[in-house]
Amino acid sequence: MKKLLFTSSLLLSGLVFAADQEVTLVIENHQMKPSTIEIPADKKIKLIMINKDSSPEEFESYDLAREKIVPANSTTDLYIGPLKPGRYEFHGELNPKTAKGEVVVK
Repeated sequence: MKKLLFTSSLLLSGLVFAADQEVTLVIENHQMKPSTIEIPADKKIKLIMINKDSSPEEFESYDLAREKIVPANSTTDLYIGPLKPGRYEFHGELNPKTAKGEVVVK
């Protein structure tokens, strides 16, 4: 029973941590908003991507070593970090001229 309570408390604390470390990125009119995302250094972040466009977009970042397709009119999550302080660029693979931004880690 003690083992079950301990495991349950660890899971619950992890859920609270994840909820405190979330950032939302909206894809709309083939742009990513906000174009600059600030996050704390050395923390794992849940990036919630909401695509309001009627076409898919692919989140791409060579700096973050991440890519993920975000289907049209849908929401998907992507975890980034922990990261060292600096700037990390990202863009939309399908609309690279308009869908772009950066993660600023402080």
